[in-house]
Amino acid sequence: MTNRNLLVIGATGKTGRHTTELLLQRGHHVRALVRTVDERSRELADLGAELSVGDAHDLDSLARATEGIDAAYFTYPILPGLMDATANVAQAAEENGVGAIVNMSQISARRESRSNAARQHWVAERLLDRARPAVTHLRPTFFAEWLVNMWDGTGELRLPFADARHAPIAAVDQAKVIAAVLEEPAPHAGKIYPLYGAVELNHYEIAEAMSRALGREVTYVPVELDEFAAILEKRGASPHLVQHLVAVAVDYRNGIFSGMNDLVKRIGGDDPLGVEDFVALNRSFYDVHSA
Repeated sequence: MTNRNLLVIGATGKTGRHTTELLLQRGHHVRALVRTVDERSRELADLGAELSVGDAHDLDSLARATEGIDAAYFTYPILPGLMDATANVAQAAEENGVGAIVNMSQISARRESRSNAARQHWVAERLLDRARPAVTHLRPTFFAEWLVNMWDGTGELRLPFADARHAPIAAVDQAKVIAAVLEEPAPHAGKIYPLYGAVELNHYEIAEAMSRALGREVTYVPVELDEFAAILEKRGASPHLVQHLVAVAVDYRNGIFSGMNDLVKRIGGDDPLGVEDFVALNRSFYDVHSA
């Protein structure tokens, strides 16, 4: 495949870092948009990425970052400002003739969503659909990294998901899909891809898989929404993030996050990681952060 000039916006994030590494391994020129030069961004530079310091809220820095770029990956954290950032990405891409954008959305993105962030993602998708570059939207279910981010060391998963199900998907598996679409955007133009991991499980089953991987008991403890909100606030989550996660917990109970398909294998080329394999790969984290 011909080497391409590719931009990763949010290159030090979960999916951005894996995507950058994978594209570099395949011989592409990768420009990594980073907010600051720090240890994480320097690691990408050491791998061969060209660093472009800027911000999705700064149109001029985006214009510089998109110069000479064939296709771009855009991801934005659960923070206020998604709509402005999306408009800036679309404008900079059009100004510089970027041919395609891979947009990280979320499975709960719907016009009628009770989550402010999820509803904004749906509107952001529609905005990008009207832009000149060809766009592919990715809508992953909950990341497997959720099992790291919400780990408090006690061995209990205190979460408000009742007995509903999803197939946790690792960032590294999403990166394989992202990279494949960036390399050859045309077959994926205009598509919306829901992405899932290896096996659909409820959280009782997720706890069992984690127990097997860690060799210690992990227990799922269902909680109500108000307790979940209090847990998030205690962990320092912003009001925007708390509102989103409480709202999508209701979506989760209603089956919005459930489902399965073969898109990770068909587009990305490999079977996705299961929970047990993911936890085993992150065993050092759990060993350090356990009571």
